[in-house]
Amino acid sequence: MAEQYIYAVARVRGKELALLNGSFMETLMAAKDYDEALRLLSDRGWETDGASSPEALLKAEREKTWSFIEELVDDMSVFDVFLYANDYHNLKAAIKDAVTYNDHPEAYIDKEQCTMDPGPLKEALREHQFDLLPEDMREVAKEAMETQLHTGDGQMTDIIVDKAALTKIYEASKKTKNEILELYGELTVASADIKTAIRANRTGKDLPFLKKALADCDTLDIDRLANAATDSLDAIYEYLERTDYADAIPEIKKSPSSFERWCDNRVIDAMRPQIHNPFTIGPLAAYILARENEIKTVRIILSGKLNDLPEEQIRERVREMYV
Repeated sequence: MAEQYIYAVARVRGKELALLNGSFMETLMAAKDYDEALRLLSDRGWETDGASSPEALLKAEREKTWSFIEELVDDMSVFDVFLYANDYHNLKAAIKDAVTYNDHPEAYIDKEQCTMDPGPLKEALREHQFDLLPEDMREVAKEAMETQLHTGDGQMTDIIVDKAALTKIYEASKKTKNEILELYGELTVASADIKTAIRANRTGKDLPFLKKALADCDTLDIDRLANAATDSLDAIYEYLERTDYADAIPEIKKSPSSFERWCDNRVIDAMRPQIHNPFTIGPLAAYILARENEIKTVRIILSGKLNDLPEEQIRERVREMYV
């Protein structure tokens, strides 16, 4: 089994040489304007000429990543854990369109970035044919649809779907038995729970709401987190001091974006040992995450350039690079 990855990992090693490093990101941040930033990216092989917008540029880079990985492995389903969040994003969009009898195609993520085509998903929700959905999505789709129809509470609808998405990501990551994918699932759920707890405290949400919103994971006791969130922000921080996320507290206090950066950087730090492991799927998963991290950081910088944000404000959101 291990031998099947040796060639794939060798190919990935070659691609890693083209990844953008921290030094390049410093140069990109120092670009005088958006056009100069695009020229710098073009010099590093990014196809900027045909990109009509930053979104088109980043989408093209993401497609390059996935096309490359498809060349290396026969079964891409092991990487579905990276795509489930997009499926459930589309589920939320489909519910809202079905309830309002509208169609907002711009609200959906393209099928190339999902495990399921949003077209049939929209049709199933419009016709209330939940049996056409994947088995593990049927009940949550029905519950969320009924909640939206009977209460009009879009926030609760989102909470129901978001928790189901986190549960799906978590369970799928555990099934892979791969260190990087399991860590990705764990941090995805834990960071979402922490952000939910903080928002819930600031908006005065009660314990039943928190129990409905928080998803299980190994590194957090969600009952204790929920109880802390109904008390105070200090109670949340006091609880987190006794968890794996104690180092994140200063970043949480700064801003949500600082905490998101902390989570992304932690994944990057954990991925680096995969460089020395040529016998598992780990280096391929690490490459996908490295490219996503790279694309996210470029998005932050380009957005900053387009909106004339000061370099210091951009810098506080920039992620660590894999190389």
